[in-house]
Amino acid sequence: MTTELSWVGATMRQTVPWVGTVGIEFVEVTPQRVVLRLPDDPALRNHVGGPHAAMIFGVGETATGAVTLAAFASTMERATPLPVRSEIAYQRIARGPLTAVAVLGRPAEDVIAELESGTRPEFGIDVTITDGDDRETTRMTVVWTLRPNR
Repeated sequence: MTTELSWVGATMRQTVPWVGTVGIEFVEVTPQRVVLRLPDDPALRNHVGGPHAAMIFGVGETATGAVTLAAFASTMERATPLPVRSEIAYQRIARGPLTAVAVLGRPAEDVIAELESGTRPEFGIDVTITDGDDRETTRMTVVWTLRPNR
């Protein structure tokens, strides 16, 4: 994990206990891209032997939250990050551990400029999830906003 942003994983495990409960690992964290890993655990599987859809969505959404935290940490005193909407496409049954790669869809500077101009910005984060055989199993997009604090 990028050293200067190693606090992101610890912060997320503390503020979102589910992250630690299911064992999400923070492999890489930058303000533009995050890589997370969800280990294979029989307790998290579904009726066909793969990770349950809730686990797949959860690791993907968590990756978008980590990108948001890394990219917009400087705004947390004046704005609260919130997911607005998401879309997910399950392409095939996943097997084994999952790797989620989330990429910020537009420059953080543009989002911050919107916030500073008094607009409530929205920004998309795209996620690709692969399984233990390095097969792409899922794609998702989560749109976030920075809601100004009152």
